[in-house]
Amino acid sequence: MPLYRITIGSPGEAVHPNTLKAGLSEFISTLIFVFAGSGSGMAYSTLTYDSPASPSGLVAAALGHAFALIVAVSVGANISGGHVNPAVTFASFIGGYISFLSAIVYWIGQLLGSVVACMLLRYVTGGMDPPAFGLSSDVTVGNALVLEIVMTFGLVYTVYATAVDPKKGNIGIIAPLAIGFIVGANILFGGAYDGASMNPAVCFGPAVVSGIWKNHWIYWVGPFLGATIAALIYDNIFIDEHEALPLTDY
Repeated sequence: MPLYRITIGSPGEAVHPNTLKAGLSEFISTLIFVFAGSGSGMAYSTLTYDSPASPSGLVAAALGHAFALIVAVSVGANISGGHVNPAVTFASFIGGYISFLSAIVYWIGQLLGSVVACMLLRYVTGGMDPPAFGLSSDVTVGNALVLEIVMTFGLVYTVYATAVDPKKGNIGIIAPLAIGFIVGANILFGGAYDGASMNPAVCFGPAVVSGIWKNHWIYWVGPFLGATIAALIYDNIFIDEHEALPLTDY
């Protein structure tokens, strides 16, 4: 991957109408994803009085997040690319597909979308806090960090293969499905250990609303490292330099 493709961006790019529209799209898409995904876990606990980390709870969370992400990616794809995840946005920056200034706008939209979704969830449930992410009793910080790296690697590798790669052809049509399915599959396993975030925004909203920040850094460092590894491998090995799509010139 040529280093010249990584760019900070021009001063006016962050306030360009197209960039602001993309940021708004990320806000709405992330709000949809977190509201439906986290809300499914809250509803499960309310209806069954069971732990979300139980076998049936993991299935409910996996389905809720997978379905919600399929929709969230689809509705944002034509405007912002449907990242719905700061780690995916960072991987796009590493690959030279988005400037750093545009990435900041995306991150602001994603984090605000998550916070607003969690505030709405607290309101509509009569004061319930969306569950904050945390580690199971037998899981160490190192275990959780590696888990988040590996799961996010799989997610971002899927994003590159189905949505970013210029050779994707007709498979690009199923990109939202593939992205939603890999997240759902990872939750079925990783949800029992650290909640299976793969997405800093998903953890940020519940942490802000609940005030629980213990080990929160894992859900930033792990996904960003996993996203970086996936972007570097896929972009350097499987995407030809002359095939890479240029950055939008505002």
